[in-house]
Amino acid sequence: MQADLIFRNARLIDGTGSAAQTGDLAVSGVRIVAMGALPDWRGGREIDCGGQVLAPGFIDPHVHNDLAVLTDPGMDSVVSQGVTSIINGNCGFSIAPLRTGDALPDPMGMLFGKTPPVFARFADYRARLESEPPAVNSACLIGHGTLRVNEVGDLARAADAAETKAMAASLDQALSDGGIGLSTGPFYPPARASSTDELIAMARITQSHGRLYVTHMRDEGDRVIEALEETLEIGRSACCGVHVSHHKCAGLANFGMSETTLGMIDRARTEQTVGLDTTPWTASSTMLNSGRHRQASKVLIAESLPHPECAGRDLAEIAAEWGTDIDTALERLLPATGIFFIMDEADVQRILSYEHTMICSDGIAGGSHPHPRVWGTFSRVLGHYVRDVGLFTLEEAVRRMTSLPADWFGLDGRGRLEVGAFADLVLFDPDTIREGATYQTPVRPALGIQCVFVNGREVWNGQGATGNRPGSFLIGA
Repeated sequence: MQADLIFRNARLIDGTGSAAQTGDLAVSGVRIVAMGALPDWRGGREIDCGGQVLAPGFIDPHVHNDLAVLTDPGMDSVVSQGVTSIINGNCGFSIAPLRTGDALPDPMGMLFGKTPPVFARFADYRARLESEPPAVNSACLIGHGTLRVNEVGDLARAADAAETKAMAASLDQALSDGGIGLSTGPFYPPARASSTDELIAMARITQSHGRLYVTHMRDEGDRVIEALEETLEIGRSACCGVHVSHHKCAGLANFGMSETTLGMIDRARTEQTVGLDTTPWTASSTMLNSGRHRQASKVLIAESLPHPECAGRDLAEIAAEWGTDIDTALERLLPATGIFFIMDEADVQRILSYEHTMICSDGIAGGSHPHPRVWGTFSRVLGHYVRDVGLFTLEEAVRRMTSLPADWFGLDGRGRLEVGAFADLVLFDPDTIREGATYQTPVRPALGIQCVFVNGREVWNGQGATGNRPGSFLIGA
């Protein structure tokens, strides 16, 4: 029996949560063709795993790399930590369908740059990625904020009936063209004025395609309860599954609130379809003028267009150096993104350990001083929270990163080690895996990752990126 590639003597963790098994795994082309004891098989290439873990490639359900997959197709920050599939278009902002790249409101300007490529139809964006694939598989949600920029004359108000109809038609077409769901971000200025009825109207279009409503809720701090109630109501009214992005309870006054929010989600799940993801960090990152600096114990500057020399520095120290108050310093730094120390470790662990929580990075590739989550999220879970803290088993952690998001978003053939599945694979050392990225030095690959394969081709190994670009555009099932 012949295969293109055989992994020998691996600790196979299949992504379902089942106990690891020792064995071999064979790949031909883009698919897994055999697993178990394979003494009679021969491979064009054979890798002796030495008992290290071979798992399905990790799936990151929440990133903002819509542009990066075009401009930085190697996606080193992604594949270096074992991620083989990503979902873009989150928080209400997708790069398509977008009719203009001029004067985009924040945070779209920060996400997509001063002169982004314009894809008036989502089908055009898909065609570009299919003709020029990145190293990683990618899917994309359709951003409600992007639709508002296209159709709503005044973003400071709710959409009127004609504008809502136009957005619904655009969303319907984009979902038909391969978008895997709707994302909203009523927390952000482009959609802050949107009404609940407007969001329900969009969710109904999503439901007609059998897709999910994915949301950066209207508030994750002092009004997180009301925001979660709104999200659940949108799902009930539209009969649509809802997904809470990067769930957190931000601000000192809200420490411990995850006991309440998780209870709400648990009760809601008995009557409707609800999912969530979260990041394994006590600091968040978003546009600097989000208001979160007022709730944070510390703020670092991730990126500032007028003052790039301030990247990585403490906002309070910058204000002192400039002889001004924090709010004035913040205004001088705009447009900018920040890193906000705003969550309680007990809440982070409680949300992480909730059995339905997926792992996400909320990463944006690029920048001189990003949040360390961009390079280190998945390795941090496997190293710190599995090995050091013992929050859950290695098998359970891998499930949160593989089959759980694959099933939830309809990524058929991904997220499992099984015959017939796509050969998205990561080989890692469970004893040494951890994040290399820190808040001080955030652009560093994970440690303990031996090699990463996407659709049967190696994209990362001990020497770094291989240069292969085998990623597929994923449209879901």
